[in-house]
Amino acid sequence: MKNVKQIASIGLVALFIGSSFSCEAKPKLKTTIDPETTIIAQAITDDKKPEKNVVKIALLLDTSNSMDGLINQAKAQLWDIVNKFSYVKCGNETRPELQIALYEYGNSSLEAKDGYIRQVINFSGDLDEISEKLFSLTTNGGDEYCGEVINTSIKDLDWGKNPDNLKLIFIAGNEPFNQGKLDYKDATVNAKEKGIVVNTIFCGNYNQGVNSYWQNGAQLTNGEYIAIDHNKRVIHIDTPYDEVIIKLNKKLNTTYVSYGSLGNSKMELQSVQDEKASEMEEAVMVKRAVSKSSRLYNNASWDLVDASKNKNFSVSKIDKKQLPKELQSKSTKEIEDYIKSKKQERVTIQQQIKEANTKREAFITKNQKEGSKGELENAMLSAIVKQAATKNYSWDK
Repeated sequence: MKNVKQIASIGLVALFIGSSFSCEAKPKLKTTIDPETTIIAQAITDDKKPEKNVVKIALLLDTSNSMDGLINQAKAQLWDIVNKFSYVKCGNETRPELQIALYEYGNSSLEAKDGYIRQVINFSGDLDEISEKLFSLTTNGGDEYCGEVINTSIKDLDWGKNPDNLKLIFIAGNEPFNQGKLDYKDATVNAKEKGIVVNTIFCGNYNQGVNSYWQNGAQLTNGEYIAIDHNKRVIHIDTPYDEVIIKLNKKLNTTYVSYGSLGNSKMELQSVQDEKASEMEEAVMVKRAVSKSSRLYNNASWDLVDASKNKNFSVSKIDKKQLPKELQSKSTKEIEDYIKSKKQERVTIQQQIKEANTKREAFITKNQKEGSKGELENAMLSAIVKQAATKNYSWDK
């Protein structure tokens, strides 16, 4: 009977520890002894709160002359990736944050002393700013040094110390992977030491990518090697719900209440990125609108509605000169009521966008031909889902 109780104790402890801390920083443990079973067990102490889990993705894009198609796919499909992550959860049911960094390499307009490499944006969760930086990319002929850009992103970016963070590099290009002074094998060793998975996307023939070391570059960190047709035009399916979502997006924008030194410029950036998406294609604007209705589109640094979700937020702490003119003469209570009404309005609109998008996705699934999705989108999402599973991530949609 005593042995049975010992086994049960071990099982319960293992189950508790395993199920409670998936996708989180490892908790501090304290050794205790069960006087009944004399089995040493480990109980969790509360003296250190686990870090919030973050998905970190660095995109390393070749911007040499031949890569216009790749850049266009990246612009169009940023929102597919964001929308995918809006539904991700850890094994303990928490929702991780998403941060994206962007580098360009292989562009002759960049500095030769820097290896023709430029950090376009550091890790950021500001989706409007990420979109802005993607749309700023232009192509120009140059030398593509894959090992060097991988190593630069590992060295310069803050990847965090939480071992359960999902840390991914996606590097895309079409020249041999072994060019440059820094050996790609050394770069991938550095990545593996930091728990970073390197995924390689060769823009061209599959076997050509294998022969030019792109596959080997991925294999060294257990990443995915994918070959894509970067010049393939993405076929978007028009649906009866597109115009509904676009109209709702315009209403959504009216729920933002700017404040602070960034307020006006950030609100303008939001509008400009809507226009950029619309200029590409109506479907891209629809996907962006869906992203704006998700938990990942958070603008607490300049929007009072998002800022008010913070438990330490207080209207009284804000200089009224940094509020919109129509609010500067209002009392604190009136401003609070205004924010509350905008918050309720936003929740309603976002829910309407989600409901329309559910119908839109069902329509697309029914009418989409095989292989009509974007090449870059397919490559990244398949790798992300596979590698997220190793960290106990899952999707509820």
